[in-house]
Amino acid sequence: MPSPTSPSLIPSAAPRRRWAGLAVLVLAVLLVAIDATVLVLAIPSITETLAPSATQLLWIGDVYSFVLAGLLVSMGALSDRIGRRRLLLCGATAFGAASLLAAYATGPGLLIAARALLGLAGATIMPSTLSLIRALFPDARERATAIGIWGAAATAGAAGGPLLGGVLLEHFWWGSVFLLNLPVMVLLLVLGRWLLPESRDPGQGGWDLPSVLLSMAGLIAVVYAVKEAAVHGPGHWPVPVLGLLGALALWRFVRRQLRLAAPLLDVRLFADRRFSAAVLGALISIFGMAGVVFFTSQYLQLVRGYSPLTAGLAELPAFLGAMAASMLTARLARRIGARGALTGGMLLLGAALGALGLLRQDTPYLLLAVAFTAVGTAEGLVYTLSSDLVLSAAPAAKAGAASAVSETAYELGTALGIALFGSVLTAVYTGSVAAPAGVGADRAQAAEQSLGGALEVARSLPGPVGEPLAQAARAAFTHGMALASVLAAVLVLAGAGLAWRLLTPRR
Repeated sequence: MPSPTSPSLIPSAAPRRRWAGLAVLVLAVLLVAIDATVLVLAIPSITETLAPSATQLLWIGDVYSFVLAGLLVSMGALSDRIGRRRLLLCGATAFGAASLLAAYATGPGLLIAARALLGLAGATIMPSTLSLIRALFPDARERATAIGIWGAAATAGAAGGPLLGGVLLEHFWWGSVFLLNLPVMVLLLVLGRWLLPESRDPGQGGWDLPSVLLSMAGLIAVVYAVKEAAVHGPGHWPVPVLGLLGALALWRFVRRQLRLAAPLLDVRLFADRRFSAAVLGALISIFGMAGVVFFTSQYLQLVRGYSPLTAGLAELPAFLGAMAASMLTARLARRIGARGALTGGMLLLGAALGALGLLRQDTPYLLLAVAFTAVGTAEGLVYTLSSDLVLSAAPAAKAGAASAVSETAYELGTALGIALFGSVLTAVYTGSVAAPAGVGADRAQAAEQSLGGALEVARSLPGPVGEPLAQAARAAFTHGMALASVLAAVLVLAGAGLAWRLLTPRR
């Protein structure tokens, strides 16, 4: 006989209450998705106020996704065991506290730590939202619609974060972008306790601590190795050491999961080609997109001279494209099949990233608008469809762990994308910009490490000296971003071929 918290009994609630519960889950995913991108328009202001180094700036950008990627699998399994609603509400409370710490950070180190705590709290929220959708909507067609709405919130939140950030930065200081989380969190706590049912996997035993430690150590070591390789080159001594240790930890993790009666992650799910295609599609797509999009707002503000609000409005086409694609994904997949929809979304994303490789300082905005629309549309399609494929392939009782794998792919791709392609951009920039003679060592280092630093130094110099420095810095940044875009496009197009092959029907 099923447990009272078994997912099969939850949908007996009235349909109206189920959709109201979905609205609460949309609030939760908005909370996490907005926070992933709302910071991008604040980077120039943070650079001016806190004066982070180039490496610290990358950490501010990707430590959130870095921690999320390392903890999502563990937290997804924990939600299956202790209750998905309970973990969701605990995570929302922690998210609010970390947001306050980030808003009033007094230095780059404290801001990085606060962003890491936000990632920890976010890891408890994302898998709980998707697994509760599986519990609330057992019917496949209803669930596809619900995931479409959920995906629209996630992609629209990520795409709309820069716009909200621009509105706030037009009137307030950079920390205000974190205070945006607080009213959403309060509403989530109040409505979530009332509208969301509790749901867990009653057949699971304890939380296997060695598996938790192995998954965290493996993911974090591998991501950090990639980050160090991108910054210092593959010959830098921590790279092979960390890469080997991370690979060994992940291998031990997989071996342990195959032996446990109640594994933290059922790795046999990857035997389903739909599951593997969905996870790899999400990972490769966001990997290619994240590093480029993270620097787009700096391009708009520091290269083209847009205000934060104008830059946010300039990125609005991505928001609209993501919303439309997420809502239409289920209908498109039914018409042309999951294989054609997923592959088509990745091809569109690759083409859009390739178009961003044509960027120059004076590129007409029309090209940017078309590229942003295509990026948002592709992101909404791939993200929503991959989430649906993952949930459909996994048993209902494993919904938390399965959705955590999907979210891990998304966040791991974000962290790797910012680390790798951001480092490509940084390498091109630092290799092309040299401070003029007579500038102090500290100011020369600031100018040669980041575009924001170079523009600040240029403003303090006489016009005939400062203006060439500013122009050289803008040109180097634009060239680095274009090169990163082309490399990302090649990666995503190759991933589209892999997804097409994995989803080929077996005879």
